[in-house]
Amino acid sequence: MNWKGKLESIEAFEDVSFDTNLLLEMETYSERVTYRDIRFSTPSFKGFSSSELRGCSKGVFPAFSVTGGACALNCDHCQAKILKPMIPAFSPSELDSKVRKLVAEQNLRGFLLSSGSNKKNEIKYERFYPTIEKLARDFPHLEIAVHTALIDKEQATSLANSGVTTAMLDIIGSDETIRDVYHLNRPVEDFEASLSVLCQTNLEVVPHIVIGLHYGRILGETNALDIVTRHDIEALVLVVVMPFYAAPGTFEIPDPNFIGDFFLRTRERLPSKNVFLGCARPPGIHKRIVDAYAVMAGLDGIAFPADGAVTLAQNIGRTYHQEHSCCSLKIGHSDQKSI
Repeated sequence: MNWKGKLESIEAFEDVSFDTNLLLEMETYSERVTYRDIRFSTPSFKGFSSSELRGCSKGVFPAFSVTGGACALNCDHCQAKILKPMIPAFSPSELDSKVRKLVAEQNLRGFLLSSGSNKKNEIKYERFYPTIEKLARDFPHLEIAVHTALIDKEQATSLANSGVTTAMLDIIGSDETIRDVYHLNRPVEDFEASLSVLCQTNLEVVPHIVIGLHYGRILGETNALDIVTRHDIEALVLVVVMPFYAAPGTFEIPDPNFIGDFFLRTRERLPSKNVFLGCARPPGIHKRIVDAYAVMAGLDGIAFPADGAVTLAQNIGRTYHQEHSCCSLKIGHSDQKSI
């Protein structure tokens, strides 16, 4: 049975339309390469349940924001709403006490440190570094990821020396998108420069590309991918813009068939690197289509997978495992499954 037939045999995809030519191209590509084990990530950033996987306890891998829900940049696609579910940690002492409490009470495995940025798309984490260093020393099992925003060489070196494991930043490939969506007077080159200095450290560097960032239109994604391929990254995370974070009527939902095609082109260009589908993407049928394409394009992981994704992986012969952590982190398997 070909992949189209295998899709149609899964209840979650009975009423879902796919691009037949793209399905065939993905199946043909899979016959030329060996897909790696796929990781289904279910961190405790938000509640999760599906018919195929269980979620994890709330404190296993949380996200902290050092600015709470505040962000001076207030980009059109997010409007700081993505920060609101995060745990506020306004001071180093607050971060320290909350992390230690979670280690003691909820088997904390790691955490994401994030923040709203200033109007230059910079985040000043320096006052937190002594605390992070002490936490990393006291709890060497912790995996610590940080959203860096734009960063220079000195800042990247300080971050690397603080005990942080993984650095993440968005790569934007269009000056127009930076200006209009981010309200930022910085060129594309500044994003590549930040990626470059991070890649010169011992950090595991995991850039993100937001598909449809320009109000749902496709504008700088291919250039962003060009930038990423020029650097020695640990992995790449792809996410899809989520219009419900934005003002009503300002964003379209990107075409899921384009997204699927972009997954395949990314896989072809980064065959030896891990490529993950991250947390952010529109819900509902759109998510089911996108997640199915991620499985079939050979992406290495999906955060909070839609119903049907696990069954599809099994049906096309992909082994999988589940991780209760951010998809950007390199952590041992929590729950190994084989077909």
